[in-house]
Amino acid sequence: QPLKVGQRAVLLISTYSDGSHTATVYEYDRAVGLAVIVGLFLLATVLVGGKVGAKSLVALAVTLVCLFWILIPLLMKGAPTLLTVFLVCAYITVVTMVILGGVCRKTVCAALGTVAGTALALLFGLLSQSLLRIDGLRLTDVEPLLQLRQTGTPLGLRGLLVAGVVISALGAVMDVAMSISSALTEVHTVAPDRDGRALFRSGMNIGRDMVGTMTNTLILAFLGSGFALIIYLYSLGLSAYQLISSAYLTIEVISSVSSSIGVILSVPLTALISAAILTRGRSAH
Repeated sequence: QPLKVGQRAVLLISTYSDGSHTATVYEYDRAVGLAVIVGLFLLATVLVGGKVGAKSLVALAVTLVCLFWILIPLLMKGAPTLLTVFLVCAYITVVTMVILGGVCRKTVCAALGTVAGTALALLFGLLSQSLLRIDGLRLTDVEPLLQLRQTGTPLGLRGLLVAGVVISALGAVMDVAMSISSALTEVHTVAPDRDGRALFRSGMNIGRDMVGTMTNTLILAFLGSGFALIIYLYSLGLSAYQLISSAYLTIEVISSVSSSIGVILSVPLTALISAAILTRGRSAH
């Protein structure tokens, strides 16, 4: 698109051996606009969330650092994809929970429930890709990474599909686990005479109300991220068998369903862990 006076652009400048230069207009300069958008997000989070909102921003910063400065460099050096992703996600979980809730039984329950739910999402993802005979090599954006492999970078590509499932599920599983753990801690504080079974039932009742909306959120998020491609596939007039057997639909099903499984199963796991830890503390007291 033509630039107007006053607009900023990013240039790619190449210098050749004879001293000549060529400049190519790459894109609009969006740095200022991005800074404004991120600044508004930070402001809204602090104004609405107060101290908790500020803590959530610190946790978000830690998450981004772990993903971009720990996880990706490790994968580029040839670390096993799934094990590395799971361990980094577990670390993110523990640090985030401690930042938000401090070191207490509620935090321990939420962290254990999150790690357990994420592990089940990973296992279900592995089972799904095995049954459907598809892996990370069929991802739409994997071709540049294949070229990277040819240059000698030992990146494990086959596990990227399930690795994406784990990372996508982590936030939702953390949300569910912390909500159930916090609610059961409050119930236990108000009614300390309730035994483990009663606490577990309360956790399940709370979790059931969350499962429907959270699962819907995950599936809509995956569909929304590929909405343009969905419209394109629809325009082709494919038969039901062609659409069902397409690699794109299969990958989306694995991603959304496996993440949702992690969220759903984190409900009974967190309720069980919370009931056991909270009542054990009471017995010991």
